[in-house]
Amino acid sequence: MKAVIMAGGVGSRLRPLTDRIPKPMVKIIDKPVLEYTVRQLASCGITDICMTLCYRPSVITRHFKDGAKDGVNIKYHIEKTPLGTAGGVAAAVKGEEGPFLVISGDAFTDMDFSELIDYHREKGGLVTMAVTNVKDPTSFGVVYRDGDGKVVKFEEKPEKPHSHTVNMGVYVMDKAALDLVPKNMKFDFAKDLFPLIEGRLYAMETDCYWSDIGTLSSYYLTNAFVASDGKRFGFCL
Repeated sequence: MKAVIMAGGVGSRLRPLTDRIPKPMVKIIDKPVLEYTVRQLASCGITDICMTLCYRPSVITRHFKDGAKDGVNIKYHIEKTPLGTAGGVAAAVKGEEGPFLVISGDAFTDMDFSELIDYHREKGGLVTMAVTNVKDPTSFGVVYRDGDGKVVKFEEKPEKPHSHTVNMGVYVMDKAALDLVPKNMKFDFAKDLFPLIEGRLYAMETDCYWSDIGTLSSYYLTNAFVASDGKRFGFCL
């Protein structure tokens, strides 16, 4: 399976850390958050990776090159004009067959991506998203599911959510879902694509560690989490 990492984020809320680098390149202890994602993919046997880039793409391409140092093969799709989450991914995999593992490159997680892939195959939907529970869901996409794991409602950053289950920005997608994305037009997963596949969208809940590192406080908390288990994450303090 091919992985597509969405790594074009600016990370304006993390400034000044992101004044000169894209958000996926901020460091968690000793390496960029994006490098943890690449290594996690490799540990799951996923070595064919495409990164969608936009803001300061050369920072990422210079660091990872072709991916050989991390045991993977990396190609890049650089967006001159942002096409949204779905638009960028669809353009990056044009002409290829799925399914694809799609990951937000500016968040940190230690989840086993293989579990999501297996769940997707079991349910047989067009898209399966990873979801988790957070204390304050108002800054995320809130997900409501039925007893079979099918998504029955999706709210993007609601003021008064009735669930604490949120979208982690990690998906398994069949090619048929991405074929619904119009060409050369801004198109997002949550706002535009997911409403089109109602009844064929599933969610797998996981209790793994996940942080969108969207604020300085969440960024520093993630550093503390990784520092607490240096051996697992490949370094010693």
